Amino acid sequence: MSTTSAIFQWFPTILKGFGFDVLISMLAMGLGTVAGAFLGIGQISVHAWARNICKWITQFFRNAPWLVIIFFCIYLLPFEVQFFGTTIPFPAWIKGVFGLSFPVMGNVSEVVRGGIQSIPSGQWEAADAMGLSRWQTLRLCILPQALKRMTAPWMNTYAILMMATPLVSIVGVEDSVTIATSMLAAMRDPALMMPVYGLVLVLFFLYCAPIALLTKRLEARS
Repeated sequence: MSTTSAIFQWFPTILKGFGFDVLISMLAMGLGTVAGAFLGIGQISVHAWARNICKWITQFFRNAPWLVIIFFCIYLLPFEVQFFGTTIPFPAWIKGVFGLSFPVMGNVSEVVRGGIQSIPSGQWEAADAMGLSRWQTLRLCILPQALKRMTAPWMNTYAILMMATPLVSIVGVEDSVTIATSMLAAMRDPALMMPVYGLVLVLFFLYCAPIALLTKRLEARS
């Protein structure tokens, strides 16, 4: 079988695996964004102990190797959960989502903290003069203004996350890289290695490049 024929034959399967990469990235980004938002707000807390805890958690997950965190989640989380006598499996891809969401959480926390602190202090003072509480000021005044400044770095974090999703293939998740490796093992043709992995590379490029371009435009406007 020729290289072109082999790639056409396996392309739908590789594309399906790539779609799974996209799903994993979106779920991990959602979890990481929610947790990171709370952590970022905690970094500007009026309580020193809360600020310090949130700061150290943020820095730990921002600077920890992503693959190591994934391995921790794979081996520390259970393979199944008992719920009212029913056994619910806990597949590797869900563990991979959790593993990727922790670094995202750390990065989003810094994005939220930086966005909030970029707003002039006069906004806080004006809200205080109107009798708003700190939470009301944050929710009604500061966060709506900071959101625009957070969008570009948030999207950049997602692009980095998407490019890191192939890490889950190492722990047995059937993503695009795993399928490509299985294809090469089945075909037993070394000449296919570069074209197959090149196809995976092109898929990631076509998905991430527009995000990077949009991020640059948003940065220019903010």
